[in-house]
Amino acid sequence: MLIRTLRIAVLALSVTMATPTWAVELEQVIAGSHRKEEDKARDQYRHPLETLRFIGLKPGMTVVEVLPIGGWYTNILAPYLKEHGAYYGALFPEDDTSDGGFWKRGREGFVRDMSNKELYGTLHLVTLAPERGVKMMPDGAADMVLTFRNVHNWMAAGTAEQTFATFFAALKPGGVLGVVEHRASDKGKQDPKAASGYVQQAYVIKLATDAGFRLTGQSEINANPKDTKDYPGGVWTLPPGYAKGNEDRARYATIGESDRMTLKFVKPDGAQH
Repeated sequence: MLIRTLRIAVLALSVTMATPTWAVELEQVIAGSHRKEEDKARDQYRHPLETLRFIGLKPGMTVVEVLPIGGWYTNILAPYLKEHGAYYGALFPEDDTSDGGFWKRGREGFVRDMSNKELYGTLHLVTLAPERGVKMMPDGAADMVLTFRNVHNWMAAGTAEQTFATFFAALKPGGVLGVVEHRASDKGKQDPKAASGYVQQAYVIKLATDAGFRLTGQSEINANPKDTKDYPGGVWTLPPGYAKGNEDRARYATIGESDRMTLKFVKPDGAQH
């Protein structure tokens, strides 16, 4: 009995030693009671722990989350970086009235919802407006830039190339760009406006590498082979949007959220801003 107890203790110790403290802390934040149950329900599709570990999030980093409307990832990133690191949210300008004012309302809601300093610490807000010649961050200031399901928005606006260049300038040499995006079929040509919300993986890689980045990792963490990508309402037909309302809702719920690429890029050492 004593020998068995000792073996269990040794095994538990070895598991603890194998898991870095920063990884344990990230797991704890993701499991935290501050996250809404409806947000946690989406973990099965968004895989925040696996995604952030793959991209390389570590404490002490200066991290920029791009267009964090709704705060789904902010609820993980900001508490995690509160004591050791810095969180920046890159939002469209306050006077942006595009898309019927969606982004303006989203910015206002984000600022309101993330005002709890005890939970989030100080949220630094910066502006994403490369078409206006605005720098998102001082050159070389960030360790990591993260963008989740946004590339199609920049393509629709015609600013994708400028936006990736902005990320490149903001990152220090060796800094990481993490991209998660709805993945289109690799057959046929990419719609330059990405009207369906889906983007070919090769197209995203080209946008990043043309800006100067080097692709260092591709993951199937957020893949969904059930996603046929041929819906009349585009990717927004699937949950959580359910753009068609109750029409075929059970079918779309069974499919789940979109098939997504998960890519890791690095700004090469010695690269100029």
